[in-house]
Parts: sequence; C-alpha cells; structure tokens
Amino acid sequence: MHTHRPVLTGLLAMAVLLLPGTAGAQSPSAPAVPGSPAPSVAASPGASSIASAAPIARLRYEVVARRPHDSSAWTQGLLFDADGRLFEGTGITGESSVRELDPVTGAVLRSTLTPDGMYGEGLALVGDRALVQITWQDGVATMYDKESFTVLDTFRYSGQGWGLCFDGRRLVMSDGTGTLTFRDPATFAVLGTVEVTAGRQPVIDLNELECVDGAVWANLWETDWIVRIDPVTGAVTGALDTTGLLVPHPRERVAGAWPNGIAKVPGTDTWLLTGKLWPQMIEVRITEG
Repeated sequence: MHTHRPVLTGLLAMAVLLLPGTAGAQSPSAPAVPGSPAPSVAASPGASSIASAAPIARLRYEVVARRPHDSSAWTQGLLFDADGRLFEGTGITGESSVRELDPVTGAVLRSTLTPDGMYGEGLALVGDRALVQITWQDGVATMYDKESFTVLDTFRYSGQGWGLCFDGRRLVMSDGTGTLTFRDPATFAVLGTVEVTAGRQPVIDLNELECVDGAVWANLWETDWIVRIDPVTGAVTGALDTTGLLVPHPRERVAGAWPNGIAKVPGTDTWLLTGKLWPQMIEVRITEG
C-alpha cells in the first residue's frame, strides 16, 4: 500500500490566486490502492523560482449530458480523434488496455491488452493514425495503429509515466511530479521540460493530460482539481474544482477512484470528463468566472 500525502502545495497557492469567490480544495482522505501510482516527490527546487504574473482564472463547469462509462475501467487516458471517435487507455497490471468506445453509449467497441501485462497509463493520438500509450513503471511506450491496434513501434524511457497528450508537434508527458516533459513523437526523445507552478509554488502530481488550443489540461492526482497550464512558462492559468460532478464519488467506495479523464469534444465547446471506475462520462461546458 502506498502512503498518502496531503493536498498539494500548489493548491494552496491556487486558492489564494483564484478570482474572488473560489475556495481551496479539501485534503483528500483516501489512500492509494495497491499498484496505483503513489504521490511522488516534490518538484525540483528550480520550480519555485518560476511564477505566473497573472492571477489564476476560476473555471466553472455546467453539466450538458451524462453518458454511460464502463465502471470496471481504471481510466488513465481519454481522447477524441478529429472524427469524433473516442479512445481510452486503462491501467492495472495484467488488465491494462487501449480501447475504442461508443461516445454515446460508452460501449467498448474494440480493445487490445497492453503488451506483456504492463501497467498502462496516459494515451495520446499522434496525427490521425497512431495512438501512443505510456506505462507507469515499465519505462515502455507503445505506438499502435489506430485502426487495427497493431503495434507499430515501442520506445524506452526512464522514470515513471503518468499522463500523455500531443500538441500537434510534440508529445507532452507527466510523471507525477511538477514537471512536464516534451518528447519527439517519432523517437520519444526528450526535447525539453517545464516546471508547473501556481504563484511561485510548484504544482505536483500532474496526471492525465489533454492538449487543447496551445494549453495543457491536467488532472491532479488524489484531488478533484483540473488545471490549465501554459506549456511555455509552466504557469497554471486556470483551475477547475470538479467536486460534486459525480455523486456519490467512486472514491468513497474504492480507494484511488479519482477523476482521470479529460477529452475535448471536437467541433464543440464541450468536454467529456470521467475517472477511474466511474460509471459515467459527464459532458460539461467549461467557462471562466
């Protein structure tokens, strides 16, 4: 059993910097489940020297629709392609998968297990052909053909893998710290890094990622927060508290069942949000103020 750590240092900074009327996150109480990513060490010392000059926008959500979701799925990544097809990566050693879902019914249309029983983590779509799934502690990224789920390539990397998205040029990867790592989508080589901060404080436990319109959106492990990040400076520019999105919260039943799925619905102003073992995908509209 991994040990639990209290709320992130950066969340306190967000509570102070958010526009008037917001409240800070509550300290989560559920420990991580066996085999799930444990909260990692704090971000590097240099993170504290990077600051956002502007206050962090308070983001709000409006529920548009609720759609079924496989409540046995330990969701690690969620994304749409340009045609509105929905893909998901799931975790747990020996059970991890890459799958295509019906975006309306949540039904699993097809699925393939992650090779060698590895613990799957974040999922990204590179271009319109290749899905890339990283692994938690195995140090392996697998590239699949989107149409057949045939393995096209594998890459090795050091450290942990948590979240992944593609910004149109680079893969953006989280490892549970406050660092975002940029990688070449063809070779997985490191192109650079940035430390994520909120008002001079490091924001750590970055998990599932979604790249949208030049920003990186991230779930924060063991919280109900989603943050919007400027990938150039690492500054958090917006924060969304999803507390109450799904009641009762699955973490009350299963430790570790936190929010962990962010997918922008193509051609709309809405998003699909879900989590580990969640019975629903919730379509929401996110606004500022």
